[in-house]
Amino acid sequence: MNTHRIHRVAKLTGLSRDVIRVWERRFDLLKPTRGANRYRNYSDEDVALLRYLKQQLDAGASIGDLARLGREELINRLRAAAPRTAVVDNTFDRLLRELLSALEPLDRVMFEKRLNGAVAVVPFDEALHGILLPLQERVGHLWHSGRITVAVEHYVTSQIKQKLYAAMNQLPVAEFGATIVVACPPGEEHDLAALAVAYRCRVRGCRVYYLGANVPVLSLSKLCREVAPDLTILSITIALPDPLATDLMQALTQDVAPVSKILAGGRGALAMRQHFAEAGIDLLETFSELDETLERFTRRFPIPG
Repeated sequence: MNTHRIHRVAKLTGLSRDVIRVWERRFDLLKPTRGANRYRNYSDEDVALLRYLKQQLDAGASIGDLARLGREELINRLRAAAPRTAVVDNTFDRLLRELLSALEPLDRVMFEKRLNGAVAVVPFDEALHGILLPLQERVGHLWHSGRITVAVEHYVTSQIKQKLYAAMNQLPVAEFGATIVVACPPGEEHDLAALAVAYRCRVRGCRVYYLGANVPVLSLSKLCREVAPDLTILSITIALPDPLATDLMQALTQDVAPVSKILAGGRGALAMRQHFAEAGIDLLETFSELDETLERFTRRFPIPG
């Protein structure tokens, strides 16, 4: 998880350093750590919380009323609102153009410096939806149009995955939340969206089993019988031909549905909407729908103590 000095926090949130210090002292909402130089270091979560507080104040709330909710409740509320506020339309357009220009031809140093620098100075949820996922989509278009090679596309995907794994590794290991399995079905090799889903579930405090790409249905079923998930989420980017789609639905309904509720998302899944409907499997069309689903699950699993 990234840490930020107070001057950076002020720039990221639009709040003055004086206001940040007062809120920290008076309301005990922030949890900065001390570096070796004794300067306060604020986490991505602190930054996200301050941005959320400012949004609520701009909408007419009072800091006193918000502070009485406590840090934990405020964090839960901002996470619930994240998909509606974190998807950035134009803020990162210039950065994305610069990153793409570093791929034709490939300039590794420029690409990694710009990407690492950008991800380091914004809350990770914002980086995920505003930088990483849009970057992957645009790189896919470049590859399909023949402007970059599959090797370059794989390189960018690897860079994005590194960021996601690093962010996930900073999250606490959940012990009490809903159990969720995230996987790509047989033949689905593109697992970046699945990894993003796993991250969103981890942020929500879920116990996540992330299986990655190309998971045989029988193996998926065996794991589900062992861990008894509350939910299994499948990520599918490429639609299957009708005969293969029919076979997949039959396998899922026979081997996985008896032990776990199944949801599916991704462009491929949406393109196979009719097959999923006939199999009685619901679709997730957006990250907002994912978070709304997770919100319902987390209400059933309050954290003890």
